[in-house]
Amino acid sequence: MKVLINEVFRFSRAMHWIGGGVLVFMMLLTVADVVLRYLKMPILGVYELVSFSGATVIALALPLATLQKAHVCVDILFEFYPSARKKVLDVSTRCMGIFFFLILSWNLISMGTSFYRMGECTLTLQLPLYPIAYILGLSCAAECVVLGVDLIKTMSDEP
Repeated sequence: MKVLINEVFRFSRAMHWIGGGVLVFMMLLTVADVVLRYLKMPILGVYELVSFSGATVIALALPLATLQKAHVCVDILFEFYPSARKKVLDVSTRCMGIFFFLILSWNLISMGTSFYRMGECTLTLQLPLYPIAYILGLSCAAECVVLGVDLIKTMSDEP
């Protein structure tokens, strides 16, 4: 079990670092566009690139954030429940999350395939749309794996 958890953590951390690199690219691109816009030479297609980058950053950061429980959690009433009820709620929310992200992953990958077959591109730079749909779909699949590992840990009472 520890090997699986470590591999999922390593993969999620790699996705997180790639997302960080995309975030740096997005920041530098925005700064360059603002400076060049001031000089009356804006960069063509910045809106498309920043939009793609933003979606990619969020998608690639999600699995590690889930593993580290870095997301917002409102558990005011949850703390007063007995431990058996907490475990049932933990298991049920993990199962619902797996189901949701599995459907989302399937649909995003199907959408990417459709974009690829139809040759869908952005308007300004003519960038293909399918890589972003595939990245989002694969990130959702990774989120399913992370939630599955978390589910196993919850059911086996591992820390």
